[in-house]
Amino acid sequence: MADVNTSGPLFDGRAAEIIDRYVDAVRHDVAQEGENRIHAVLGTVLRQNTGRYESMIHTERQVNDLAITDTPIVYGPWLEGEGSRNFPRTRFRGYHTFRNVSQTLEADAGDIAERTLHDGGYLQELNS
Repeated sequence: MADVNTSGPLFDGRAAEIIDRYVDAVRHDVAQEGENRIHAVLGTVLRQNTGRYESMIHTERQVNDLAITDTPIVYGPWLEGEGSRNFPRTRFRGYHTFRNVSQTLEADAGDIAERTLHDGGYLQELNS
């Protein structure tokens, strides 16, 4: 005969709350890493960096997710290369900072999530 222990987070309802907190923490950590990378790239590409544009880059909540934005800067799309005035009106094709960072961040999101799982103590909580 075998005894089965049915205690712990999975059985007392705490697991769902722990997982919800973990998902929120991953969203925050990925967004923070994205902000950091955008600032790092802009520091190398902006020619006349007054700091104004960089100071407006922030993370904001959008429904159930986080988004990194440069709102309310009106020339943000032009700097990104998405504005209607980029080409053919000017030779400037944009820095594509948000797009490039987004692509590398998507590739690294799994590693960030794993780091959050271990460093945040979520795995330990689920095993308690």
